[in-house]
Amino acid sequence: MRVAIFDFDGTLYQNETFDFMMSHLKHHPEYGRLYGKFFRRILPVYTGYKMKLVPSPVMREKSMQAYLAPFSGFAEEQLTRFFGEMAAAMRSGFNPEVVRRVRDHAEAGDRVMLVSGAFTPLLLEAVRDLPFDDVIGTDIPYSGNTYDGRTNIYHIRSERKNERILAALGDSPVAWEESSAFGDTLSDMTVLELVGNPVAVRPEAGLRNIAAEREWEIIG
Repeated sequence: MRVAIFDFDGTLYQNETFDFMMSHLKHHPEYGRLYGKFFRRILPVYTGYKMKLVPSPVMREKSMQAYLAPFSGFAEEQLTRFFGEMAAAMRSGFNPEVVRRVRDHAEAGDRVMLVSGAFTPLLLEAVRDLPFDDVIGTDIPYSGNTYDGRTNIYHIRSERKNERILAALGDSPVAWEESSAFGDTLSDMTVLELVGNPVAVRPEAGLRNIAAEREWEIIG
């Protein structure tokens, strides 16, 4: 079995997901009132990151936690609807070439996986019309039917992506050298190095240099 693994932020979706999430919350007609709470929580983390006191992976995880914090006690149905609205608005920002690759790999019989640090309900709704076999994201911890703000999220990034990929595949035999992966930043390296056909999509400078040196395919 071959697999084709796609990142979301900056790869399938051409823009910055977290920037869009902030804008969506700030201007939301019902939940915009929560933006101030989110901003007050994220400010110390972001300041520490800019001062080089907080590593980027920690900053990203704490930012995701800060985003959810104002929704503590909200029903799962409310959050799912909120992320669904956001996802619908994001589809117009999909990279057409990456969408084509998703469909091509599905038609070729590959197991097509989306693996991202974005929230799972956002991903599921965003790609509901695309032929993904697996959608792996950052799960929202619920207690019963409500979001439990006291529980830390487990942000899917770097090596954690590999853990979830391998867990999803289980004992299925994988032809890794014939498989493909698509990503845009150095944080995708652990996944890109899993396969024989890594593809850098509109890559940041660091990944572009590595891709050129190793003669990987580059899109954009």
